[in-house]
Amino acid sequence: MMESIPSDFWQGVEQFNSGQFYACHDTLEALWIEASEPEKSFYQGVLQIAVALYHLSNRNWRGAVILLGEGSNRLRRYPSTYSGIDVDELLYQSAALLSALQKAGAEKITAGNLGEDETLTLPKILIVNESGD
Repeated sequence: MMESIPSDFWQGVEQFNSGQFYACHDTLEALWIEASEPEKSFYQGVLQIAVALYHLSNRNWRGAVILLGEGSNRLRRYPSTYSGIDVDELLYQSAALLSALQKAGAEKITAGNLGEDETLTLPKILIVNESGD
């Protein structure tokens, strides 16, 4: 199945994992526009999480929280691994970040005063070998 995944998707994964969230959004949005289901909603879920992280980098707590939730809800419809990525792990990491953001509250994020003991771990997309090798 991994050979049928567009190379642009892998470019988007690389951008996501290197913190280039706006570029990732652009790359995946181009795929999303052209895709049909079930890939269309999958791409949309991943790009919504990327945009959430972009909002977070701009200290937009509300945008980050909303899009983390929307992207995660969309990805919950997919199996544990899909299109060569570990969906469960992305959902787990996204939920942990969402929980930390909700606990911290908008004031701390927008003021930029998260203490050293309150580091936010950003999700990474893990690539899996679906053939079972």
